[in-house]
Amino acid sequence: MARHDRKRARRVFAGPSIAGALALALALSACGKPVAQSVSRTEHPVLVVRAHFAPSVAPRNLVGVVRARVESNLGFRVTGKIAQRLVDRGAVVKAGQPLAILDQTDWKLQLQQAEAALSAARASRDQAVAERERVSQLRTRGWSTASDLDKASATADQAVGAFVQAERAVTLEQNTLSYATLVADADGVVTATLAEPGQVVSAGQAVVTLAHAGEPEADVSIPEALLDRVRTGQATMTLWSQPDKVYAAKLRELTPSADPATRTYPARFTLEDSGAQIELGMSATVTIADASPSVARLPLGAILDDGHGASVFVIDPQTKELLRRPVTIAGYDAQDAIISAGLAEGDEVIALGVQKLHDGDLVRPLNGAGA
Repeated sequence: MARHDRKRARRVFAGPSIAGALALALALSACGKPVAQSVSRTEHPVLVVRAHFAPSVAPRNLVGVVRARVESNLGFRVTGKIAQRLVDRGAVVKAGQPLAILDQTDWKLQLQQAEAALSAARASRDQAVAERERVSQLRTRGWSTASDLDKASATADQAVGAFVQAERAVTLEQNTLSYATLVADADGVVTATLAEPGQVVSAGQAVVTLAHAGEPEADVSIPEALLDRVRTGQATMTLWSQPDKVYAAKLRELTPSADPATRTYPARFTLEDSGAQIELGMSATVTIADASPSVARLPLGAILDDGHGASVFVIDPQTKELLRRPVTIAGYDAQDAIISAGLAEGDEVIALGVQKLHDGDLVRPLNGAGA
């Protein structure tokens, strides 16, 4: 039994001795081989994001309609029956062009009557003036009394007054007859016709709506919460029919009182360099961009702060090495840090794992050129 134990002990101690001898032999043989002169640098795989600056407050879009700056509801100045309507919707008209005509039969008769009265008044005036002149001459020669001269003068003055009144009556009838023709008060486009031939309309009742020629405007309703931003922000406009074309817009009018039905504030934006591509009635989107400075949003994991201020790692586009760059943080939200200074547009920033990286490290972006 003792002999068997001694044999097993020799086998146990013989194993390490052989292993040690082999290790020593390998070490001695390695001493004769040359050591590599350089070691290749390790590229750290990283996720990157591209810095993009945008207004700190997201732009707001408001839906509106393109309208003319001035729209007139035109109507007759007298009551009558429409004999002709000379234009339809969409007609382009010039100032002074007839749009509709009332039946003028009665006004023509009244004008003829006034003209006849004027002729009679003219004859009476001429006769009375001549009689006064004759009596005056007789009075000079002593063949007439002062009473006769006074009477002739009074008759002449009365005849002159009647003539003036008849003249004015003719002028009034001429004006009334002219009011029976509705004319355009400016160059523009007819956007609506509100009465038809044969219809009796009262004085002032709208018959035609005329959009005056000129720069079009966007008619928009502004929610109460956006009033301050509309006053100070920059506005642009796009048409639904031309989504790729952006027009510069400027606030011209903001109504101080809210619409009682919608509780919004009507506003008008003028369109600069609109050209002939904008038609009245087109649907438009007015975008209000806040005037606040632009900021960049980065993931919270991109921020490194070791007590010396916030910084990020930026990839040098030439060497692919990391550059530690201090940044100014304007604030945070649930997922991002808001950067106001320290980065340039398009900088590639390490998004995660910045605690394990160092200035000058060589990196290999896993997601290409960044998000």
